Amino acid sequence: MKRILVTGGAGFLGSHLCERLLADGHDVICLDNFFTGSKENIRHLLYDQHFELLRHDIVEPILVEVDQVYNLACPASPIHYQYNPVKTIKTSVMGTIHMLGLAKRTGARILQASTSEVYGDPQMHPQREDYWGNVNPIGIRSCYDEGKRAAETLCADYHRQNNVDVRIARIFNTFGPRMALSDGRVVSNIILQALRGEAMTVYGDGSQTRSFCYVDDMVDGLVGLMNSDYDQGPVNLGNPHEVTILKLAQTISEITGQDSPIDFKPLPEDDPVRRCPDIGLAKKILNWEPKVSLVEGLKRTIDYFRSRIE
Repeated sequence: MKRILVTGGAGFLGSHLCERLLADGHDVICLDNFFTGSKENIRHLLYDQHFELLRHDIVEPILVEVDQVYNLACPASPIHYQYNPVKTIKTSVMGTIHMLGLAKRTGARILQASTSEVYGDPQMHPQREDYWGNVNPIGIRSCYDEGKRAAETLCADYHRQNNVDVRIARIFNTFGPRMALSDGRVVSNIILQALRGEAMTVYGDGSQTRSFCYVDDMVDGLVGLMNSDYDQGPVNLGNPHEVTILKLAQTISEITGQDSPIDFKPLPEDDPVRRCPDIGLAKKILNWEPKVSLVEGLKRTIDYFRSRIE
């Protein structure tokens, strides 16, 4: 049994991770400031004697004694991270400094949740970990992109200078139950619009691609990386199956049984044209790859959204 801190633990991905760690027999401290997290996501865990909830913002220091830290705290959808961009980059930079300091003091191993956004609008396809990215440092997405890049820098330097035991996961698009209805990302947006019989919003001509990983597979990857011996740099975690946004909308329309029209809108600034992970490293060192298909994951997610809006 380990004592494990999960920052952002009441969020979509964090709540699934807390659930998994409890099932594995660990003591879990869930830390969240509830900007995008929700008590609904963890309500079923509150009566577990091995679960503890702390309302706290990692921009401020905190003292706890733990064996492992999963640093997931940061708004991840554009609608949320652009709401207060200065706070977003402070969460990535100051928050990561505080979590690395905690890991240094306690001797804990820390996993930093980075993102495929560090690759920006990539010129390498699929993206490997040795690609340095194509990011606009002053664009409207940079508070998140550059914040996460800075967080990776901090992890690497704490590892080199202070021998902190660090893992870095570059997380690609993840979806599943407990995504917020107000999430603002493409999967939740299109599902909600389809279920409500509204036109489905597709930006540009819909030919831009993403790779969608179901949340259970992502949690498996995160736990596997945390407990691996690999500390040589970032590891991509995502689904290598690439799909256009137009195809995604059509698939959701078919699963929901709604013949929803598509509303094409201008492509947002700095929106990546293609995004797909090379997961060769994760396969090699973790023996990990996603198991849940896009269609099966969408069915489960649509069932969740249907129950929420009904």
